[in-house]
Amino acid sequence: MLDVRKIRSDFPLLVRPENRDLVYIDSAATTHRPRQVLEAMEDFYRRDNANPHRGAYRLAERATAAYEAARARVAAFIGAGRSEEIIFTRNATEAVNLVAWGWAERAVQEGDEIIVTELEHHSNLVPWQMVAQRCGARLRFLEIDEAGRLSSDQLDDLLTPRTRLLAITQTSNALGTIVPLGRFIDKAHAAGALVLVDGAQSVPHMAVDVQALDTDFLAFSGHKMLGPLGIGVLYGKMAHLEKMNPFLFGGDMISSVDYMHSEWNDVPWKFEAGTQNVAGAVGLAAAIDYLEEIGMTAIAEHDHALTQLALEKLASLEGIILYGPRTERGPALSFNLASIHPHDLATFLDQQQIAIRSGHHCAQVVMHKLQVPATARASFYLYNSEQDVERLVNGLLQAKDYFEKWL
Repeated sequence: MLDVRKIRSDFPLLVRPENRDLVYIDSAATTHRPRQVLEAMEDFYRRDNANPHRGAYRLAERATAAYEAARARVAAFIGAGRSEEIIFTRNATEAVNLVAWGWAERAVQEGDEIIVTELEHHSNLVPWQMVAQRCGARLRFLEIDEAGRLSSDQLDDLLTPRTRLLAITQTSNALGTIVPLGRFIDKAHAAGALVLVDGAQSVPHMAVDVQALDTDFLAFSGHKMLGPLGIGVLYGKMAHLEKMNPFLFGGDMISSVDYMHSEWNDVPWKFEAGTQNVAGAVGLAAAIDYLEEIGMTAIAEHDHALTQLALEKLASLEGIILYGPRTERGPALSFNLASIHPHDLATFLDQQQIAIRSGHHCAQVVMHKLQVPATARASFYLYNSEQDVERLVNGLLQAKDYFEKWL
């Protein structure tokens, strides 16, 4: 296990007097930022703040260097072949939408098919619904079993010569399911389809190598991996990116403009219209430095140990319903307790300084499959400890005792 006491001391929010007893187990929604990330962003604003790619003066050159160094840092972190395959966006949602417009506009025709899984966050479902409506394409769904797992054998039944894309998560935000992507990607490619992977819940918690996966696109968000809000990443194979059109237009994404016609800039800049979140990119690079100093393998082992402990402890509670697989899973754990509504449960736990998520987690298809309106969700990260699991279990016991008096 990691030295959580030492790690927690790096997070200004968690060491504030009012938060010293806080059990924050909602990292699947957003994570906190260590001081190293906050300081890197502040240093940029204090020393290097200027608009990148636009000035010949030294300050602008330093801003450009900081921005492009962050791009290179992200590329190395996920094993991209070159930094130009990294496009900065606001978040994973925008990254998926970039593909849904820039790629699908040219590649998807009436009668074509897009395969989406039942595990998907709305951000990797709704854009493809819109593509299907615009282009006259058909959405097909890869179903989950009772444990919340996907079968690559079922994919064989869905793939056809008209399949253009498989949109698939690597780790479910609602059920914690880790998908063995290799088999799915290989089969999709063999059928001539591209693959877009939602890595929002996987990149923060495990080593991800896009070249080893051979995925065509990967989307993820900085704020779920200790980085700032408002910065995300789309990785794409250069061959695809070069054929795609931008879906935002304006400054810096052009090479030339006259009265009636414009030419686009090179990849990746043709997808980054307007002034970018340079400090956010710098902060994301600092977050990657922090994660790699600890080690992604160590983080994955820590998350796994906490999740297995939580599963074991929660399973012993009378009236608990646990959702998702028991093994091969990430640190997002969904459950319901007796007849307590998840919102009521979360509100009660908040009074105990325990922060969990309640609701459909932007995964209403999953909730339909589970036949529940919502679940409670605890999600762990590197600043959580075994004591946090104990606090959660004790809080649930107190909630059960309290609500049994009224229900």
